[in-house]
Amino acid sequence: RIVAHVCGDERMIETFKNHEDIHAAMAAHIFGVPQDEVTKEMRRSAKTVNFGILYGISAFGLSDRLQIPQKDARQLIEDYFKSFPKISNYLTETMEFARKNLYVETLLGRRRYIRDINSQNAILRKAAERNAINAPIQGTAADMIKMAMIAIWHDLREQHLQSKMVLQVHDELVFDALQTELDTLRQIVEKRMSGAMQLSVPLDVDINSGSSWFEAH
Repeated sequence: RIVAHVCGDERMIETFKNHEDIHAAMAAHIFGVPQDEVTKEMRRSAKTVNFGILYGISAFGLSDRLQIPQKDARQLIEDYFKSFPKISNYLTETMEFARKNLYVETLLGRRRYIRDINSQNAILRKAAERNAINAPIQGTAADMIKMAMIAIWHDLREQHLQSKMVLQVHDELVFDALQTELDTLRQIVEKRMSGAMQLSVPLDVDINSGSSWFEAH
């Protein structure tokens, strides 16, 4: 969702606005088939490319993950960028910014310094390039959930609720909820997580409950 917002790709934005499966939708574009004809294998490949691109994955790395020949992996990456040129443009612009300024930043302006981006050492330089691509996206995701957590914490205090926010796991929050406060807590979490940042795509929130985290999943 953050990628769709920062690069402004119309296809991605429309997919999220329609609450469609992003990996299936992107697979349909990459492989040139209707979405209802996307196979599990196509979706898996698209999902791997989706996340791999943000970590600066190479054809070699993609071929290893998908267990396909390198030439097929290279073609898959090329087809991906042809289908979503604005993502390619965003990555190129981000890299150029990092090389010039030696840092990248999240949407909220938090910086990650990338001092080895122009290093003569290929290993250091490649690692810095991967960080330059990934840090603005993953860093913004981290900023986003922290904003939600702060807002939720204030709401819990202001409404004198006994339920507690006990754990963050990536893009999930885990609560120790009092049964009688469950409906109120749901409303707070839904509001604060979906409104943590204003993006060009909706922030959908799934909420489940149970006697354990396993049961809630």
